[in-house]
Amino acid sequence: MTSIGFIGVGNMGSAIIRGLAARGDVTLMGYDLNPESLAALAPVGLRAAASPRELAGQCDIVLLAVKPHQVKAVLEDICPALNPGRTVLSIAAGITMKKLVKWADPAPVVRVMPNTPAMVGAGVFALCLEDDRLDQQRKDFLVGLFQGLGQVHVLPEKLFDAFTAVAGSGPAYVFYFMEAVIEAGVTLGLTRQQATQMVEGLFVGSARLAAESGHHVSVLREMVCSPAGTTIAATNAFDKAAVRAAIVKGVLKSAKRSQELGD
Repeated sequence: MTSIGFIGVGNMGSAIIRGLAARGDVTLMGYDLNPESLAALAPVGLRAAASPRELAGQCDIVLLAVKPHQVKAVLEDICPALNPGRTVLSIAAGITMKKLVKWADPAPVVRVMPNTPAMVGAGVFALCLEDDRLDQQRKDFLVGLFQGLGQVHVLPEKLFDAFTAVAGSGPAYVFYFMEAVIEAGVTLGLTRQQATQMVEGLFVGSARLAAESGHHVSVLREMVCSPAGTTIAATNAFDKAAVRAAIVKGVLKSAKRSQELGD
């Protein structure tokens, strides 16, 4: 039985906890400044710790689900309870392996980048397993752990800024586009409820088609764009407004900001 402790049980921490709760091979412990957040997770089997250091002293895996600016202070607090047999995971954007290794010594560390669809069991996770102190058994266990919550991509740290920009921040891009299409539907006379339901169905169905059809998304787009039809008129308008270029520019800006957070 592997014990996993969570320091911070906000949106992402609680999503991971709820996703792991059904496993029979782990026990879960948590610490948070908000006792109500801990109490809300008690029904799924989360035990509350009195302090971060108590949690670190009792858990095989310690997952930091705190803000990036809090990571150093938390690790300095729990460091006396860490040893080479424990593993520290961090989901804080921009906090590099170099910093984590220094602050969590002597425990090996893993960077994890999740995204918010993990809240519904459909997350996309990046794992950096470059700490030489991690044995293969631990690596395999961690990959399997997150595979139960969605896609897992084992990446070198040099690609983490790219992953953050594409998949970590990506849900916001999707919701941004969904909002725009909903507003267009309301403008055309649909009720807000109708437009919202239609767009939710549109995105769920389109994502499923992209995942299951075997066709590249460019081919799927072309399949909808009939000659002189309604769809090609819309995509031509998007191209005239440089929507594609704006999206690429935004993702690159996100990657740059991720790099800045790690400096």
